[in-house]
Amino acid sequence: MGAAVGAAPEVRLLLVGRGLRGFVDGYIAILLPAYLLALGYGTWEVGVLSTATLLGSALATLALGAWGHRAPSRLLLLSAALLMAATGFGFAALSSFWPLLLVAFVGTLNPSAGDVSVFLPLEHSRLAHAGSGAGRVGVFARYSLTGALSAAVGALAVALPEALVGSGWDRLTALRAMFAGYGVVGLALLLLYRKLPGGTAPDPQHEPARLGPSRRTVVRLAALFSVDSFAGGLVVNSLLALWLFERFGLSLAAAGAFFFCAGLLSALSQLAAPAVARRIGLLNTMVFTHIPASVFLIMAALAPSLALALCFLLLRAALSQMDVPARSAYVMSVVTPAERVAAASFTAVPRSLAAALGPSLGGALLAAGWLGAPLIACGALKIAYDLGLWRSFRTEKAQGD
Repeated sequence: MGAAVGAAPEVRLLLVGRGLRGFVDGYIAILLPAYLLALGYGTWEVGVLSTATLLGSALATLALGAWGHRAPSRLLLLSAALLMAATGFGFAALSSFWPLLLVAFVGTLNPSAGDVSVFLPLEHSRLAHAGSGAGRVGVFARYSLTGALSAAVGALAVALPEALVGSGWDRLTALRAMFAGYGVVGLALLLLYRKLPGGTAPDPQHEPARLGPSRRTVVRLAALFSVDSFAGGLVVNSLLALWLFERFGLSLAAAGAFFFCAGLLSALSQLAAPAVARRIGLLNTMVFTHIPASVFLIMAALAPSLALALCFLLLRAALSQMDVPARSAYVMSVVTPAERVAAASFTAVPRSLAAALGPSLGGALLAAGWLGAPLIACGALKIAYDLGLWRSFRTEKAQGD
């Protein structure tokens, strides 16, 4: 069955919230280093602040997994929205490094392409109760697609500060306005999440709790997901663009067109995930779409021409994100309903930490002149992850709804 009819309004609210967050995350990830440089800080400070945002989000998500079951998820979402508003307004108002570092650590800024905030496990848990079986992966597919498309649109908003400068604004003021806009979206989420149902007595079977009978399963998943995230960090979009510039001399305009097409393919491919999962299962969808994507990445690294490399990369984009909604639904299916918030948190934290390690190594490999090494290493590690996932969980049974 699909999503429960009675849950549809809640799903719509969560999708709207994901879209709003995706939009501002899409431009903040790009404007954050530009803003810090405009404040007079160097690349070292930019790196430290970016690391602080990822570390703070990971620790907050870990705390949510350990103690979040003690509070209603609606209250936690409202608190996260308020924190998001304070983060945006704080960054817009502050200039000194240490206060900015503190806001970065405790706040909700997201310097990466994916969602690494405390919103993720809370929203995943509520979405998991909105459907069962194949219906659940459809809900997660819409959630992932909404985030991907809204982030792509948000990335286009990075042109707004330059437009404001052309209208007579000071550049720093224009950048501050974008962070204030992030805070405004936090307030909008506060109003939005107030409409979520809450306050009713939960079904004891679904009442959030710490990890218990599923702890071993979640630990194994978290370890494997960390390998996947570390590998992905070796070829984040900025490093992939740098590889295209260095290897083939691709222009900025051509690179922009390529990443738009790749992003669109990645987002739209997630729509196919529910149909594929219904036919071959969640685990098979995760593994057997991911392995070809990794092979295409390795082939791109070895391609002798730009046209062939771009072809392989676009084929990879059409497959590489199909596992995202399937993975979210799979985690929810192999733990008991009461453990879903904790499971989402404990699988998200290692991914966030591991993903933060990859870019520095990938950049070092490119700087050393080993241009294809990050792509090959990424593809090989991801294939190893897929094989490990298949071997470990091919006999795992769902816990039920």
